[in-house]
Amino acid sequence: MQLNNIQPAENNIKYSAIPKLLYIDNLKIALTILVVLHHAFITYGAPGGWYFADKTTHTAALIPMTLFVAVNQSFFMGFFFFISAYFTASSLEKKGAARFTADRLKRLGIPLLFYSFILSPVLSYIVYRFADGHQITYFQYLSGFDGWIDFGVLWFVAALLLFSLVFVLIDPITKPQRQLQKAPSAFAIILFAGGLGVASYIVRIVFPIGWVLKPVGFQLGHFPQYVAMFCMGIVASRSNWLSSFNLKTGRVFAWLAAFMILIMFPALYFVKEITHSSIATLSGEGHWQSLMYACWEQFTGVFIMDALLIIAKHRWARQSATGKSMSRAAFGVYIFHPLVLISLSVIAIGWPMDPGYKLLIVGPLAVAGSFLLSAVLVKIPGVNKII
Repeated sequence: MQLNNIQPAENNIKYSAIPKLLYIDNLKIALTILVVLHHAFITYGAPGGWYFADKTTHTAALIPMTLFVAVNQSFFMGFFFFISAYFTASSLEKKGAARFTADRLKRLGIPLLFYSFILSPVLSYIVYRFADGHQITYFQYLSGFDGWIDFGVLWFVAALLLFSLVFVLIDPITKPQRQLQKAPSAFAIILFAGGLGVASYIVRIVFPIGWVLKPVGFQLGHFPQYVAMFCMGIVASRSNWLSSFNLKTGRVFAWLAAFMILIMFPALYFVKEITHSSIATLSGEGHWQSLMYACWEQFTGVFIMDALLIIAKHRWARQSATGKSMSRAAFGVYIFHPLVLISLSVIAIGWPMDPGYKLLIVGPLAVAGSFLLSAVLVKIPGVNKII
């Protein structure tokens, strides 16, 4: 990324609180919408695990669905870690270790407990009762329920809590050697993406895509990017990288991302077909196809993240009243969207249409319903202190 150089400053510098950045807020809204749609696409045909599935068999629908979730997976959760980390350093500096830790345990730990012990059994029951057709009551279902430790979609919250606590521990150790870093060049970012691709390939030899660390739900095959983007968020915040973005460079990264999606993904699919490779060979275990896929994924993800950050800074720095409300509701949407999406999907089981068409209806309704539900919840006293 061609940015104005930021010269290293003295060690032990104090970092002031970061002001509210509306374009970051807007990106957070967009990413939250993508999370809901991601799970809707998996419900109706795209590869991936979810509570309920009603998958189409039409290739004309499956290919764009697969492309959508593959592109999403390349960047959206890593981007969440970057955005979260961007405000972490200043928050720790402002609050101190004890208060920061207590705040993280409250804001992240309570939702984890709520999801695992209250929401997760409800979600499982909805599918068991209304999709699978088992005629039992909720309390009868609970008597045989054994999945109490299940973070579900809140694996991200669990990982963010873990990363934050580790950061609290290592921050005092690194403080004496700390310096502000120059913003990276475009070439450095491309090298970074390539390094992530190789690191992902190596990790996936042991932990292929789809391997889940239970009960926390971590897919370790994706964690090289998550850890790296969390670290980059800390460095970008302390070195004030985002103040120097060049719009022209953002457009270059947008074109590079488009090339990876529109040209390289079909090429990847073509190689898969002519070599008769299965999805498993792309997922890891040392196959050369998994190196190819890991590099495609990381180049695509890094290019998209850079393009969105830069372009949003220059073109999306305003926020309407609706946008402000959606931003406030975003965390609640992340927590409760499975309830809305699964309920709508179960209602749609009997609709006389292909699941691909159901997606076109259920997806937007799940997004709207999740934001409306969260907008109500954040007005409840006590709840609004957590989400």
